[in-house]
Amino acid sequence: MIAKKTNMGFIWVNGCFDVLHIGHISLLEYANSLGHVLVVGIDSDERVKKLKGSSRPFNNQNDRKKMLELIRSYKCDTIVVGNEYKDKKVVGSELVDKVIFFKKIDGYSTTNILKN
Repeated sequence: MIAKKTNMGFIWVNGCFDVLHIGHISLLEYANSLGHVLVVGIDSDERVKKLKGSSRPFNNQNDRKKMLELIRSYKCDTIVVGNEYKDKKVVGSELVDKVIFFKKIDGYSTTNILKN
């Protein structure tokens, strides 16, 4: 899903991105289409364990480069997250003007990939 470029400036997207798959790529392409600069944050190992279970992350945060603090330094206008977060607290949402929810691609999940 590619959206038409808008007048939004800096777009923020973050996630576990533990094992990259086509769903992640689609999310990043969509978020990139919304503004002029895309900033990508990586969740900490602690957050991944909390969200995904004690056996995760598969790749540690040093390998995934912790960047969550960049929301503030880049002064992003918008955060893009998966639609599974619609009824949850979106980390950093208080720092931006807008949160956009992305409809995930069915069948693509790092958790499912690691189970198989």
